[in-house]
Parts: sequence; structure tokens; C-alpha cells
Amino acid sequence: MKTEGGTPAAKRRAGERAAEEVEDGFVVGLGTGSTTASAIEAIGEAVADGLEVQGIPTSFQSRQLALEVGIQLTTLEAVETVDLAIDGADQIVDDPGSSAHGTLIKGGGAAHAREKLVDAAADRFVVVADPSKLTDRLERSVPLEVLPDAYTVVTARVHELGGEPTLREAKRKDGPVVTDNGNLVLDCEFGAIADPEELAATLSSVPGVVEHGLFVDLADATYVGLEEGTGDADGEGLAVREY
Repeated sequence: MKTEGGTPAAKRRAGERAAEEVEDGFVVGLGTGSTTASAIEAIGEAVADGLEVQGIPTSFQSRQLALEVGIQLTTLEAVETVDLAIDGADQIVDDPGSSAHGTLIKGGGAAHAREKLVDAAADRFVVVADPSKLTDRLERSVPLEVLPDAYTVVTARVHELGGEPTLREAKRKDGPVVTDNGNLVLDCEFGAIADPEELAATLSSVPGVVEHGLFVDLADATYVGLEEGTGDADGEGLAVREY
């Protein structure tokens, strides 16, 4: 069951809390989305105060915001390690009794291939979210980034797996969404996902799939910004879930 929420204030609290983990000299993976944007802005404020960091953006949007707030950018190829990655999620399993606890669906911004690459490379991956993203079972459509030439083949395979794929259409222009990598996105409905790990492995094995939006066993911590008046005892207005 999804929890209601999602105000800008809640997103800001989560992003700012994650930014507190950034230390001088860190290489930081910069995710995509409105909640992660709050973290990037907070890191930019710290940079203005003298913090020295390098950021690896996962999308054009996060790159542009990082440049605007003065974060020096780098690439995976140019660094030995990524100390910390901060990223959002479209849905998060929040059920300590489930083996899927902490599993994510990402890809609403069509950047999940680059996000997963950077998040998996990081020594520590922190998820930032508002309460509306929490659920006891994943049920959103799973984005697949696919090679354009493989679109029909992957569509047929998803149907065989019991899914309902839909080519993601662009807004304010004719035609499909094209990722930063030059690929297409299929949003695939599977209903309630009983075993995200099994589905993730199956989707990864489909030829033509560049990456899927299931993030299994990747997150080290989740910061959920709460609404005003529902914070913890110290008044921070945050819930922190560590796994």
C-alpha cells in the first residue's frame, strides 16, 4: 500500500539529509529527479562554502543542475572510485519482513541505465524519497531501455513473460522518448511483482534490453523526508531506513 505524501518540503528534507554524507574530496554520483535535485543544490551550497567534491551526473538534467550550482564534474573513467551515489526512486519496497525490502523501481526520467551504472559503482548508494514512493510490493510499470532495432523483439518477449509493454511517447513532440544513450523506453506492466529479483534476472537476459528499472540489493540506505509535524524526536523531519 502506497503512503500518501510528496510535498516539495519532504523532498527537500530527504535531499538535504543525504547531502550531509558528502565529505571533502568525495566523488559523488548525482542521480536524476526532483528529490535528488534537492541534494545536488545542497551540495552546491557546501561547495560555495569551500567543500571540494567531484560529481558524476547520470543525466543531462543532473549535469546541468550540477554546473549551475558550481559542482566540478568528472566521469567514471577518470576516477578510481565513487565514494557516494545519491539517487531517487519511483517506488520502494518498505517491508522489513520481505526479502524485497529496499528494492526499487527507477526509470521515470528514462535515465535508469546510467543511474544503475553509477549507483552500482559507488562504495555507498543512498536513496532519497518522499513517503509517496513507499509500498509493500512493487507494482509500477518497469521501464526497459532498449536498442531501437530490438524494439519489436523485446516487445514480443515481454508479452511472453506476461507483461504489457508500452512504448514511452515524448511530450510536446511527435514520436517516442529517446534516452541520453540514444535508445527507446518500454514501460512494462507486470502487475504486483512477487519476486523482483527473479524478474530482474529474466529481463537482463533478454537480448536488446540495455537496462531495466529494477534495482535489487543496491541501496545501502534510504532517507525519507516527512511532512512538517511528523518528524522524529530531534525535530529533523526525517526518517532514515538502513539496510
